[in-house]
Amino acid sequence: MSSQYENTPTIETKRIILRRFEEKDVDAVYNLYQDKDVNIFLPTLPLRTKNEAVELLKEKYLNSYQNARGYKYAVCLKSDLVPIGYVVVSMDESHDLGYALRKEFWNKGLATEAVKAVIERLKIDGLPYITATHDANNPRSGRVMKKVGMNYCYTYEELWKPKNLTVHFRLFQLNLDSFQERVYKGYWNKYKKHYVERNI
Repeated sequence: MSSQYENTPTIETKRIILRRFEEKDVDAVYNLYQDKDVNIFLPTLPLRTKNEAVELLKEKYLNSYQNARGYKYAVCLKSDLVPIGYVVVSMDESHDLGYALRKEFWNKGLATEAVKAVIERLKIDGLPYITATHDANNPRSGRVMKKVGMNYCYTYEELWKPKNLTVHFRLFQLNLDSFQERVYKGYWNKYKKHYVERNI
């Protein structure tokens, strides 16, 4: 990855602080990832113990701050700076955007606010584009993608591990540079069943 990308620089918005996760955030990580309602559309199984939260925090977040540059944010309310969710952007070819919030913070515009702030940072850092995918059964996530300016490109079918579910994922993309016609075809080429839906 290019050295131009900072390693999760802190961002402030009207209501939230986006910062790196820290070791002290274990309880917050557990509260987020153990919730079965939140977990339905996450690519991990629900956490069962605090020890699992310690391992997830270390492997998914803390180690990445040590070993790579990128964007792996804890979403925190300014009132207490305790993580209520995350926004991440991968540094592989997909530049995949992912986000989640604890369910008591749904429908308040916080995910949109957080993602918009991260996108502005990505523009400053020169990332050329981002993609994001959502389960067709989770239109709420798709609405966030639309609100931050992303455009639907195509849908593909994947056998989702480790949950062993067949999922139809809708891919959205936002080009951050002048190449506005770019479409990331990685998933289209990887999965045999793919198609373009109308009226998304």
